[in-house]
Amino acid sequence: MRATRGAARAFIATVAAGAVCCAAPALSGSAGTPWGTTALLAGLYLVCELPGRRPFPGNSLPISAGSFFPLLLAAAFLLPPAAAALVAVPGSLVGRVERPPAAERRVWRAAQLAVTVWAASAVHGLLGGPATLGGPGRLPDLPYAMLPGCAAVLAFSLVLAALDGSVLAVAERVPPRRAWSGLPGRSLGPHLVHGLAGLMMAVLWHGPYGPLSALLVLLPMYISCWVFAQYHREHAAHRATIRALVEAVDLKDTYTRGHSERVGRASVLIARELGMDQDRMEVVRFAGILHDVGKLGVPTRVLRKDGPLTPEERQVIELHPEYGHEIVRGIGFLGEARAAILHHHERLDGTGYPYGLSGREIPEFARVVAVADAFDAMTSTRSYRRGRPVPAALAELKRCAGTQFDPRMVRALARGLERHGWAPETAAGAADGPVPGRVPAPAAAEEAGPAAGRRASADRRG
Repeated sequence: MRATRGAARAFIATVAAGAVCCAAPALSGSAGTPWGTTALLAGLYLVCELPGRRPFPGNSLPISAGSFFPLLLAAAFLLPPAAAALVAVPGSLVGRVERPPAAERRVWRAAQLAVTVWAASAVHGLLGGPATLGGPGRLPDLPYAMLPGCAAVLAFSLVLAALDGSVLAVAERVPPRRAWSGLPGRSLGPHLVHGLAGLMMAVLWHGPYGPLSALLVLLPMYISCWVFAQYHREHAAHRATIRALVEAVDLKDTYTRGHSERVGRASVLIARELGMDQDRMEVVRFAGILHDVGKLGVPTRVLRKDGPLTPEERQVIELHPEYGHEIVRGIGFLGEARAAILHHHERLDGTGYPYGLSGREIPEFARVVAVADAFDAMTSTRSYRRGRPVPAALAELKRCAGTQFDPRMVRALARGLERHGWAPETAAGAADGPVPGRVPAPAAAEEAGPAAGRRASADRRG
């Protein structure tokens, strides 16, 4: 919530009042509340939420509150609606809050979950769910317990999505259609998994294990949360490493700012059409983003020079793939991307650099990035020339396929562009008008296309 203004406060107060109404029968003693089970479930939920206020040891990521939805759904299956609504309140009031205002967010979370669990419990009870869970001397009525259980999960998911969308629309001023768009679809699958775990807990609770069943279900989920948090932390560190390197290149070579990210996007377009799996697509994206990281080893005066480069300066520029490979050599998660950084300026006919590889000697990722690099360089507007239209850039790539570029990669890019389109962006400096002192000769050479020289893109800076 950007600001808890009048409308947002009124909405939170309305939902909180609805939560009080849901729980009122249990509080008044008129609903025959099983206080022992209610207090135990509420205490378990509170204990589960407390670690979320602090990160795991050695990890900056807290446990997600959604990890304990199975316990709330178990409460919906085990308790009358009014009592079930109370289970979520203590844990929600002490749970982690990412941003201020903390008090309003905690009240909102408690009210939202109370109403949601009440709705799930009400649907479960209307469909005769409690009778299917078994009890003393009775076996659970499986698989028929699945029907009211799944209906309760559906109610849980829909009510939660409706309230999430509503608070976005009111507090964040998000258009209602966008606020609710996709929420039920994205959350229903995970909630069904949580519901199955909650149903297992409820069945075991009625069996010989009793409350111990909560540990049998929650402990594996807790461990899986820890593993996921570690995995997420590792990926966050990867992204931070990539971002730091790209920002360093952009600061040094402002002339092509944004180029690296677009080459990453174009590389993914090609990889997807080639049928690469998700892990390899992620690595090829890293390769595209970091293909010019070797510019960090090139003198700034050369990168930013106005006018044509001397043969000696050209030789310095052509060292950037080797510099880049040295920079990323020790970054293990880059995998195949390291070879792409080293070889993305090789040509199929063997006249590229740094090693003059030809044909299949050039690594696959390098052949992908070479096409993506050339495509973005031709379609991006520079301060000294306008970018080419996408069809013209594709025509130039096709003309050079077989000599400079791998025809398979060019065809994959063409298919990807046909499916998803492309929005060429203006490179840094283009909006500032022509750069004083820049001579037109380099621009004319670039417009001659990739075949005009040994370079694999239309950007004279590599």
